[in-house]
Amino acid sequence: MKKYHQIHQLTDNPFLNLYQMDAIDTKGRDFRYFFASRNDAEHIKIRTKSLQPEGIVIYAVTDEPQPRLVLIRQYRYPLDAYLYELPAGLIDGNETPGMAAAREMKEETGLDFAEYAGGKECYRRPFFMGPGFTDETSATVFGTAIGIISDVQAEATEEIQVILADKERVRQILAEERVSMRGAYLMMHYLHAGSDKPFAFLDA
Repeated sequence: MKKYHQIHQLTDNPFLNLYQMDAIDTKGRDFRYFFASRNDAEHIKIRTKSLQPEGIVIYAVTDEPQPRLVLIRQYRYPLDAYLYELPAGLIDGNETPGMAAAREMKEETGLDFAEYAGGKECYRRPFFMGPGFTDETSATVFGTAIGIISDVQAEATEEIQVILADKERVRQILAEERVSMRGAYLMMHYLHAGSDKPFAFLDA
């Protein structure tokens, strides 16, 4: 049985839009369902069935004997609060996830990013962010960050503090601070990674 009649785009914004679905419940009754998408009406995933990622999150460690995890503490307007996260962003145009990761890392932290290509490819495939309210997918890019922290390329709409966190700091953040969901799970991976092989978990 078909689960909806039609979909209507309710807003026209450059980065995120609201859609109304004329949906059908399990008893055949009509109701309205709302969701957000970064895609235009022709390219929402319910129509394309695509898994093409809109964005990336960057799991980056420093090139040190005891690698530290690159985190950001960012002000988030919907919360009116600061949240601990990993660097992330949207994929522009024909960028690959790796290209987007290098650009976003530079913009958000000033650091240079070298992508790690080892491990199983399944950990890099796109996954859905929050399918109860959006069709957005995001891919994780793994690698090493080097250089000097800088905010020269920071956007005025983003208030970001860069943190190079060792395992003790990561444990403290997980225990006490506001943390994004995907950031929290990747931070947990970092806690179990060995210093000599920081990406070994990608072989599991």
